[in-house]
Amino acid sequence: MQLTTSALSLAIVVGLATTTTNAFVVPSTSTATTLAINGPSARSSSATASTTTRSKTFSPLTPLNMATDADDEIERLRSMAANLRAEASALEAEKVQALADAAQKAFDRFDTDKDGEISLAELKQGLEKSLKIELSDKRVKELMDAFDASGDGALQIDEMVTINLFRNKLESLVREEKRLAVEAKQKAEEEEKQAALAAARLEILNEKEPTTSDRFVSILPYLFPLMDGLAYGRFLLSTEDAAANPAVVFLAVLYGLYRAVPFSGFIAFFALNFLAGTPSINRLIRYNMQQAIFVDIALFFPGLAGGLLGALNLNFPTAIQELSTDAIFVTLLAVLGYCTVSSLFGVAPDKLPLISNSVNDRMPTIDMFDDSGSFIPRQLRQEEGDEDTDKKDDK
Repeated sequence: MQLTTSALSLAIVVGLATTTTNAFVVPSTSTATTLAINGPSARSSSATASTTTRSKTFSPLTPLNMATDADDEIERLRSMAANLRAEASALEAEKVQALADAAQKAFDRFDTDKDGEISLAELKQGLEKSLKIELSDKRVKELMDAFDASGDGALQIDEMVTINLFRNKLESLVREEKRLAVEAKQKAEEEEKQAALAAARLEILNEKEPTTSDRFVSILPYLFPLMDGLAYGRFLLSTEDAAANPAVVFLAVLYGLYRAVPFSGFIAFFALNFLAGTPSINRLIRYNMQQAIFVDIALFFPGLAGGLLGALNLNFPTAIQELSTDAIFVTLLAVLGYCTVSSLFGVAPDKLPLISNSVNDRMPTIDMFDDSGSFIPRQLRQEEGDEDTDKKDDK
């Protein structure tokens, strides 16, 4: 009796558990009876069997169930995105409408004569009243030009903007004006600096207009080729008429003093060459010093040609020799006369063929001095320029 009651109670409990969880398998009557009869050892065996039964009863989600859940999640996210886009569009529409309402309100306030457009005077009056500032006619015109899309000189309702946009544009114009003012100031300072630098260079390199004394001094270097060229005028200056000429007498005295100094020709050459490189001397004087040297060098070639002809025993008639010598001397006098007259008028005598071009190439210019005032020869500057060009090409 006691065994039957225990078995019945265990069956009722197992049945309730099965009904509640719907996960366990109801033990058979024999199992329950075995549990009641055998006690703990039977219950242990039953627990092992129950565990095995449960592991066989539960199973993971099938692939079909997982695919269904993923599709549901995607649809949910799409729905949320659509809602967010709808909300953003609604906010944008509200913002546009608010700006349109503000522009309409400002337009009605600015259009004092109610003619449907805002004139330049109405714009100025409205902005000064709204922004609490005074605006120049130029500034108002700039604002009008910025927003007047039709270009008719007035603002219609479709061209009207809010006060904030007017304020932002006005601030932008002010910033641009300040920027331009700063740039103009910097440019003026740079130009002033360059002018001061040019003035300093002019103090170093005397390129000023020659004074009266400079003009007279500038003709003195031509005495050097004149003294060396008097030898070509021996036939013209040895006549009786020439001997009575005071100018010829003066030249004879001057020539005697010139030849009385040992190596007078070399001394004159090196002195003129040194002084011609002094930048503080007026340019006209320096130019004539250089040109006098080149004219004197030119006189060397007729003498060289005569020496070569004599070495070859080519003797020309005396008349031809005198004529050629006189021609050289007359040409020399013409050259020196041109240089003298031009210099007295303050103009550099730079029209001599070949000679003047060579002199111009040797004359220093302002661009040959750097910012510190140091002289850089033209050839060296050209080499530096070529190096800079090569570096740019390499880049």
